[in-house]
Amino acid sequence: MSGTLHACALGPTPYEEGLRIQESLVRARAAGRTGDWLLFPDHPPVLTVGRSPSEGNIIASAEALRRHGVEVHEVARGGDVTWHGPGQLVGYPIIDLDARGRDLHRFLRDLEQVLIDLLDDWKIAAERVPGRTGVWTGGRKIASIGIAVRRWVSYHGFALNVAPDLTGFELIHPCGLHGIEMTSMRAELGDAAPELAAVRAHAASVFARRLGHERVVWLAPEALLRLGPTGAAA
Repeated sequence: MSGTLHACALGPTPYEEGLRIQESLVRARAAGRTGDWLLFPDHPPVLTVGRSPSEGNIIASAEALRRHGVEVHEVARGGDVTWHGPGQLVGYPIIDLDARGRDLHRFLRDLEQVLIDLLDDWKIAAERVPGRTGVWTGGRKIASIGIAVRRWVSYHGFALNVAPDLTGFELIHPCGLHGIEMTSMRAELGDAAPELAAVRAHAASVFARRLGHERVVWLAPEALLRLGPTGAAA
């Protein structure tokens, strides 16, 4: 595999706006009008519910969610319910899986390995748990993964807890799992924890290396404003 991975830190991004950007890039990638991308939005507190939800996994009432300003969105990715919010590294890979053998399981394992390698670089021993997509450390979940694919281009992606307010996960049974404990890089490392910007920059490099891209090119969010109506660069 070769070529360029385009990375973009979107900054504060309402969830619906992030989804619109993803869908635009998916169309462009499927048509061959752009390359692979890795988007990093900073979402306000939001719950997303995937294609395989179980009843009762949102613990908080609709009233409580409104009171705390937490939106709920049903989305096309795999998995159940998860929380996104400030202090979390959310990554949306827009990747041509046709060029990678159309192997969804391999892609999920690659995403897990990216996060395991990333955490290892900060001396956090992370691992997979058989039958449970995501990344764990010491029996606690530190990262969630849920993808969708359209025309063999991936979107949605991963959420790594760098330094979020972990009480956001008390609104739900994360990923439909009861009785699990969520953790973060800050909870594991204390004052030695890195800043979100440093983790973001390193994540793009680790991702590119794992998926075989030759280089990472960072683009400003304004570059996405130059996308034409079909999602191709204008």
